[in-house]
Amino acid sequence: MRCELCEFDNPKGTASAVIIKDGKLLVLKRDEEPYRGSWDLPGGYMQRGEHPEETIKREIREELSSDCEATYIGVFPGTATFNGKDFAVLSHAFLVSLKNDITLNKENSVYEWQRVMDITSIAFDSNQDILKFVKEKFFTDIEAVKELIPQLDSSAVIDEQRYYRAILNGYVSKKIVNGKLVGMGWIFPRETLIRKQAVIEDMIVHESARGKGYGKEIVLDLLRWAKENGMEVVELTSGSHRVPANKLYQKVDFKLHPTNHYLYKVNESR
Repeated sequence: MRCELCEFDNPKGTASAVIIKDGKLLVLKRDEEPYRGSWDLPGGYMQRGEHPEETIKREIREELSSDCEATYIGVFPGTATFNGKDFAVLSHAFLVSLKNDITLNKENSVYEWQRVMDITSIAFDSNQDILKFVKEKFFTDIEAVKELIPQLDSSAVIDEQRYYRAILNGYVSKKIVNGKLVGMGWIFPRETLIRKQAVIEDMIVHESARGKGYGKEIVLDLLRWAKENGMEVVELTSGSHRVPANKLYQKVDFKLHPTNHYLYKVNESR
């Protein structure tokens, strides 16, 4: 009896974890075919009725014996093999933060934290595309970020996972000179009931690199992103004591908007 449904080349759903710590990516060495002996990302196939986020959390418990938090990155199509036959897969990638120490199951023999830019091959073509995304989007000198941001706010504590989530939620413009991060700024969309707008935050240039026009380059790059993504208005807030920064914003046509700027500290309010 002919099965028409079986002839459709629909992709099977999978989920893959991007786990980064101290700028290094967690990879596992496979103990099973296909790709036995190759490095792989944690993850696996979705089960019937399972949401992709449920899949990645289940797979992390099974493969690494850890609970986790997961932030959606995107979908990456690819192929897999079973009994010598190739079939399509649709991999849902998540930025994952582990809550417990790692204990491997029998599916993988070894795990390593590897520098992202040093990884040249990884199992499965969908994972190869995820790795390419990570190299392009996430790779930076996290220690340089930790050195830079306190010059904007001395009380700031840099959370590495929050930095990666910020990248997913908007766009980070980075100024790199002679291989060193000397400046950065973040813009993110905030659509309201009346307009499509964006907010610039965390604008900073290293104190040793100020006065060279790097701040203006970063701001113009952020405004480019805003225009390309259809934003109608871009807003930012700058302390009145930051005289050079305020002059820069006015120079690139930001207008001072009269308003009362309030802050409510959730954990400190009565």
